[in-house]
Amino acid sequence: MLLFSPGEWADYELIDSGNFEKLERFGEFILARPEPKAVWEKTLSEREWERQMHTRFTTGAGFGKSGKEDSGSWQPVKKMPGQWTIAYRHNGLNMRLRLGLTAFKHVGVFPEQAPNWNYIYTSVKALKTPQPKVLNLFAYTGGASLSAKAAGADVLHLDSVRQVVTWARENMELSGLDNIRWIVEDALRFVKREAKRGNKYNGILLDPPAYGHGTDGEKWKLDECLLDMLQHCRQILEPEDSFLLLNLYSNGFSALVADTTTRSVFGEGKEREFGELFLQDRFGKRLPLSVFARFKQ
Repeated sequence: MLLFSPGEWADYELIDSGNFEKLERFGEFILARPEPKAVWEKTLSEREWERQMHTRFTTGAGFGKSGKEDSGSWQPVKKMPGQWTIAYRHNGLNMRLRLGLTAFKHVGVFPEQAPNWNYIYTSVKALKTPQPKVLNLFAYTGGASLSAKAAGADVLHLDSVRQVVTWARENMELSGLDNIRWIVEDALRFVKREAKRGNKYNGILLDPPAYGHGTDGEKWKLDECLLDMLQHCRQILEPEDSFLLLNLYSNGFSALVADTTTRSVFGEGKEREFGELFLQDRFGKRLPLSVFARFKQ
């Protein structure tokens, strides 16, 4: 099993973590956010956190040790804008991402995903198919879509929430890219329709939530729908010169679950790997945030 964390990134740093919180720098602004997996103690004092932070997110009841996420609000400590941008650069991949303070503690980027962005970029570059087609499902604000597009892919970006698709489009324009195709729809319904049409893709990217709803109220529950989704993805993934990346945050699934499930559906493939993505703070504490399975064929 592999463990990956972002390398040196000028515009992001996990400063400290503990007591169910994390202290992060995004560009020039420092944010404190809830983090249920940070069960250890902070290294820096609360006074030092207060001195450094620009804002802190406070949730409603039911978060913290219960692991339940709730909406909340940002409590300003120092003056900062509601929106700002950061850059990500790695071995030819150059992106700009617009960030913002949302009511669900998210800011528009999951920094631990940087190793997956790198994998997408290099995997598209390695494909032999001219202008390969990549489908990004549950695509959020588009870091994975931008990585595939920057590498030369014909990208279809799908999410069921119109606002985040609009956000992703802003990121495309900030990054100097164009011609990503945008779809606001239920992911499973779209994949089933693509299978019936006989459409094929050289790359499929999936980052499904634990629970969700499609554009027409379709219910998504990860442990009930994941296998069905992957079986339909098998029908639309090219049997050769292709790759798939599955990222999971939810339900306590291990990397072995991600690997075994994809292996049972797609077979061994030519290259296969699985593991965890984590962030490491200044003091060496490693914060696990998601698991992944990915393969090429």
